[in-house]
Amino acid sequence: MHEILTIQLGHQANYLATHFWNTQESYFTYELEETPSPVDSNILFRAGISESREETYTPRTVIYDLKGGFGGLRKWGGLYDQQLSMREGDAQDSKGVWGGTVALHQDTPILPAEYQRSLEENDSSQSKLTVDTVRYWSDYNRIFYHPRSIVQLSERDFGSTLSPLEKYESGEELFCKIDRDDDLLDRDVRPMLEECDQVQAIQLLTAQTGAWAGFGATYTERLRDEFGKLGLWVWGIADTRGKLQRSRQLSESIDEARMLGEMSANASMYVPLSVPAAGLPPYVQLNRDSRWHTSALLSAAFESITLPARQRSTGSGQTGLDRLEASLNSNGHQYLARLQASVPIAHSSAQQEPDQSTDLDLDLSTNLRDLSPVKSSRSYNTVFGGVECFRGSPYDSNDTMLEANQIAREVKSLRTKIRPALGTSEREGLIDSLSNIVNGYEEGWSSGSGEDSDE
Repeated sequence: MHEILTIQLGHQANYLATHFWNTQESYFTYELEETPSPVDSNILFRAGISESREETYTPRTVIYDLKGGFGGLRKWGGLYDQQLSMREGDAQDSKGVWGGTVALHQDTPILPAEYQRSLEENDSSQSKLTVDTVRYWSDYNRIFYHPRSIVQLSERDFGSTLSPLEKYESGEELFCKIDRDDDLLDRDVRPMLEECDQVQAIQLLTAQTGAWAGFGATYTERLRDEFGKLGLWVWGIADTRGKLQRSRQLSESIDEARMLGEMSANASMYVPLSVPAAGLPPYVQLNRDSRWHTSALLSAAFESITLPARQRSTGSGQTGLDRLEASLNSNGHQYLARLQASVPIAHSSAQQEPDQSTDLDLDLSTNLRDLSPVKSSRSYNTVFGGVECFRGSPYDSNDTMLEANQIAREVKSLRTKIRPALGTSEREGLIDSLSNIVNGYEEGWSSGSGEDSDE
């Protein structure tokens, strides 16, 4: 069946993934007489049976977040309320074992958003979502999840000011601690994979900097050690809200470099994602301070470029993530890709067919490009491999993922920026990792100029 397992790490990843899953729900066809959707939902969704013997259909995903980060989302959900009642009954019965005084301490529950209540009541006049009403990613979620998909990391509280989870090293330490106590892959990943007939890949969404980047990098290394040749696509999401202080910018640049080094060693393909700091096309209107907005833009491109891997095997045929990887990694050591997109319908009237020749006016690759302006001519951006996905009406978007020699220049700029700030113990290994990435994109190509030196 060529299933894909999705792993979501942290708040940023969950914001993007929620948009993604809501879109997948829109592909469902519920009536037998309807024309089947060209999207094979079985690749991303799993069939099951609830405790009340009802058929369920939930995403093949594992969702990690901190305590309080799930908002009003119930772990057991509407599909498994009976199972929740059984567990609560067991808890009541267990009180009889202890004859002493029992003190019950409960956190104040987070109430579901008005939008979620309207969905539960099947109210046709649903409450409208706005930047002000979206507090958590679960506030705009339209999907039921299996209880096993919800993994709360109770070691840290979401939004805590006393013990915030911020630094890259903190994420590494948190993963190692949890994995030491409860083997995460055996507990969370392997049961999902064992349900599949023929897994094509794991796609992992994580932050590009900070603690969740460290958590994601360590998680990716563990996955590679455990599952060897299985395709592993990692999408690193940059937090572009607000303006960072200079010291924080340097810290995040070091985190980006660490991620690049780890991903080049363990991921089948690593795609950094970021909302452009400037130069958005006029048809894109978003609030940069809202994760709901910025993640929607990134999710639209992410969802479109991976769509071929979810198509049915009839007609034009299914293109798995392994074939996309082969098109991008043409030389066998190019594991970093850029993502660009456009919405052709925005450039023409609604009555006209989308123009497939429209230039890609959304560069959603990492903000590495802001480190140093590209001064060379257009011919410098030699494309080693690319994948283009064109979607016609009614889902009008034109997305492409390109691997270009510009990547080498960006990584060189990053290497130059962070070198003086690295400690002796880390400098050699990290600089070597970045240099290997540069070499992978310069092999067999020469600009004929001396611009490439970063010394």
